[in-house]
Amino acid sequence: MIFGGISANIDQMITYRTTRPVSWIKAARKDFEAFPQEAQDDILAALTIAADGGFPGIVKSMKGLGSGVYEVALRHRGDAYRSVYTLQFEGALWVVHAFQKKSKSGIATPKQDIDLVVERIKRLKEMLK
Repeated sequence: MIFGGISANIDQMITYRTTRPVSWIKAARKDFEAFPQEAQDDILAALTIAADGGFPGIVKSMKGLGSGVYEVALRHRGDAYRSVYTLQFEGALWVVHAFQKKSKSGIATPKQDIDLVVERIKRLKEMLK
């Protein structure tokens, strides 16, 4: 199944023993794997804390996307890396988007990335019904 030019095949990965699994949309996982290893390690640590019910300091709620959608915001060697996850689906933390923020116009998440998150969450809801 294809949506938005992205394969709907979903990889599931359990990084550490957590309360709930950390699951990935395939495209988000692929983009995440392009991050520097240290950035990946820091984001995975934050996702693990979130999967265990915690709220890491580098995580913020994404306003306007409904409850349960969060952004991991990491600065690493002068670059900004983001991973967006949702807790809207019972039993799993789903990573729906990962990207390197390139915008120099402020701290806001670019609209095209927000639109992509909304679309992926919508498709994920349909798939997990």
